[in-house]
Amino acid sequence: MRASELSLVALLLGAQAKQNAFTNLEGDDADSILGPDKDGKYWIYGTGISAGFVPYGASISNFLINDKHGIERDIVTGFDNATYYTLDKQHAHFGGVPGRYANRIRNSTFEIDGVEYNILPNDNPTDGYPDGVDTLHGGPNGWDWRNFTVVAHTNNSITFSIFDPDGEQGFPGDVVSYITYTLNGMNWDFTMVALPTTKKTPVMLTSHAYWNLDGFANTETNLALNHTVHAPYSTDRIGVDSILIPTGEILANEEGSVNDFWSAPKQVGADFESENILGNCGEGCIGYDNCYTVTRDEGNLLNWRESGYVLRLHSAWSGIRLDVYSDQEAVQLYSCNFQDGTTPLKKTQGLIDEPDFPRTIPKYGCVVVEVQEWIDGINHPEWGREEKQFFEPGGRPYVLQGSYRFSVDEDE
Repeated sequence: MRASELSLVALLLGAQAKQNAFTNLEGDDADSILGPDKDGKYWIYGTGISAGFVPYGASISNFLINDKHGIERDIVTGFDNATYYTLDKQHAHFGGVPGRYANRIRNSTFEIDGVEYNILPNDNPTDGYPDGVDTLHGGPNGWDWRNFTVVAHTNNSITFSIFDPDGEQGFPGDVVSYITYTLNGMNWDFTMVALPTTKKTPVMLTSHAYWNLDGFANTETNLALNHTVHAPYSTDRIGVDSILIPTGEILANEEGSVNDFWSAPKQVGADFESENILGNCGEGCIGYDNCYTVTRDEGNLLNWRESGYVLRLHSAWSGIRLDVYSDQEAVQLYSCNFQDGTTPLKKTQGLIDEPDFPRTIPKYGCVVVEVQEWIDGINHPEWGREEKQFFEPGGRPYVLQGSYRFSVDEDE
C-alpha cells in the first residue's frame, strides 16, 4: 500500500471517532446549520455553491449555484424530503453511491481464485428469469437502497459510512466504506474508500448524480439535449450487447460518429437524427448509456488533478459549466432515456405556471456522468483490470477520487 493511500485511509477512518457538531455557526456562516434540516438533509457550503445530502445511499439531493444571470439554480435531481427516498418505488439511483459493485454484472456471477459466486439479479427480467438475468448497481438491496451513517459533518464537508456484511446480495466478505464529500471554493470534491476485512471481493463505486444545468428552468426546453459534452480522453468505449452487458470488445469512437465526444464538444442531442443512434443505449433505445474509457498515460493518470478534465458538461442557456476530474479510467454517460415524466421536480426547480413544461422530469431531461472503473471488468480477465477491481484484507484499499469543478459564463 502506498504511503498516500495509508494516509488517506487513516484520515477517513479517524473521521468515525469524531462527534458531529450539531450547532449553529457564528459570523458569516450564521445561516449554515450542521445536522439535518427540517427535510432531513445535511448541507455543506463552498464559495457561491451549496449542496444537500441524505443518508439514504449517501445521496446528493440538491446542488445550488447561481447561473450567468445571477439566479440560483438547483441542478441535480432528487426529492424535497429525505423520507421520500425510502418510499420511491422507481428508484432511479438519484444521486446515490451504487455498491458494492456499480453498473452491470453479466449473468450475476463472477469468479475469485476458481470459486464461482452467484449474486442476486435485479435487471432485465424475462419470463424464465423474473428477477432478471444480470445484476445492476449491487443488486436489489445495493448500497444506494440503504441508509449510511453520518460520521462527520462540518460546514464544508460530510462523511458517510456503511458496513456491508459477508453474503449480502451474494458478495463475499465484510466491507467497510467511507464516502466523503467536500466543497472547496467552486469545487465539489469526493473520496470513496472501501476496505475488505475478511475475504477477497470485487468493489467498484461511483457517484450517480443526475444533472440538468438549467435547473429545469429553461424557457425553451425542459430537456438536457442542449447540454454540450466534451470527453477528450475517450476515444474508445466498452462494447455491449442489446441489454448493455459488456461483450469484451473495446470499440473505437470514430471521429464524427455518434459516440465521438473527444474530437470536439458536441450537444447531447446533436446526433439524435442519425440512424446509428438507434440501439446505441440498448435494443430499441435512442440516446446514451455508454461506458467510455479514459485513456491517459501514467503521468497524467497519477497527476489527474492537473492533467485536465475527463468530461466537461456545459449549458449555454444557464452558462453553468461542470468540469469532471477523476483518477478513474472510465466514465459512463447516460442521457436519461428511461425517465418517463412521472417523477416530480423539487420545489427548488423548474418554472411556475408554464403549461408547456409539466413539473416532472421528462425523458432526456437530465444527464448522468459516472466516473468509475471499466464496467464488468471482473468478468473480463483479458482486460487486465483485476488489480483495480478485486481487493482483499491486508492489501491496498479501494479508492476513488473525483473533483467536480464548476464555473459560470459571464452574462452577455
